[in-house]
Amino acid sequence: MRRLFWIGVGAGAALYAQRKAVRFVRSLTPQNLAVMAAEKAVAQGRETGHRLRELAEDVRYHAAVREAELTEAIELDQAPPLDPRGQVRGRILRARAVEVGPAEPDARRGRRELKSNDDDKDGTHGVG
Repeated sequence: MRRLFWIGVGAGAALYAQRKAVRFVRSLTPQNLAVMAAEKAVAQGRETGHRLRELAEDVRYHAAVREAELTEAIELDQAPPLDPRGQVRGRILRARAVEVGPAEPDARRGRRELKSNDDDKDGTHGVG
């Protein structure tokens, strides 16, 4: 009886493995491969479209945030607020070019070269 049971289990496992193998081989025919490739391309296209939409939304959001920051900086730069005593308060932002060392004239344009104040040696990156 035990032998008959194990023969049945072996036959069932062999039948299962054979059917899986036949199904796998049939899935590798040129027609099925073309269908699978087309389905994957469509799915990938949808996913890429969603990612591009999300990227565009992020860019618009961060552009609006940066524009608000720049608008605030320009307003602070142009019209500093006054306190009741007539003194200027608040922070006034000004951009300036810093000339480092002797400037040599540029022969082609007749201009002096301005160098950045971004010096990493002291760790301040030109600030402070």
